[in-house]
Amino acid sequence: MTSPQSWKPAEHVERALCVLAHPDDVDFGSAGTVATWAKAGTHVTYCIVTDGDAGGFDDTPRHEMGPLRRAEQEAAAAAVGVEDVHFLGYPDGRLELTLDLRRDISRVIRQVRPQRVLTSSPERFWERVGASHPDHMTVGESTLRAVYPDARNPFAFPELLADEGLEAWTVDEVWLTASPRADHVVDVTDVVELKFAALKSHRSQVGHLPELEAFVTDWMRQTARRLGLPEGRLGEAFHVVHTA
Repeated sequence: MTSPQSWKPAEHVERALCVLAHPDDVDFGSAGTVATWAKAGTHVTYCIVTDGDAGGFDDTPRHEMGPLRRAEQEAAAAAVGVEDVHFLGYPDGRLELTLDLRRDISRVIRQVRPQRVLTSSPERFWERVGASHPDHMTVGESTLRAVYPDARNPFAFPELLADEGLEAWTVDEVWLTASPRADHVVDVTDVVELKFAALKSHRSQVGHLPELEAFVTDWMRQTARRLGLPEGRLGEAFHVVHTA
């Protein structure tokens, strides 16, 4: 077994799965990283737990918001090279840590069979409380429980195997976004325009933010500097956990 001190995330994986609470979550924190993976040949799948139906800033009718945000997320995914997007359809703002949610995420893990999973940190980030939306923390904890032990245990949620033929699967590594203990940075300078294209696809959420690019660029510049990239580079940060 590899010791925690010597282990490093893989340089390349065949398949990666990103599990996030809302449309746009993956794009704010990780779209540049996803673009680098896709460019390197990794097949990336998104699993979005809610439709983001409680989001928005204008008078868009509530019954239209969910379908609108699904379409925006699909466009954003395409901008960074992702074509496979799953939506679980849970209610926005009302996620709880349930066995149903663990089972549904485990199902997608067994379907996709990723070596790498990206999700939100389950820890509250006291210095950036806005990053710790309850839905984000719930999805992070649910995903970690799905990674270990549920998805790899053939006797957990036995209906996934008996009724759907989904064999157990072990995920090698998990990348946590918005973590207070980020220890890994990805240089996204060369794909930043793809990230901005993805972000701007979420018109219902960011259409009223003229300074979006400047704000996100400054955020990524600070991240890069804090985690040791050369001056002038842009970075996205993660806490990477060995889970095999």
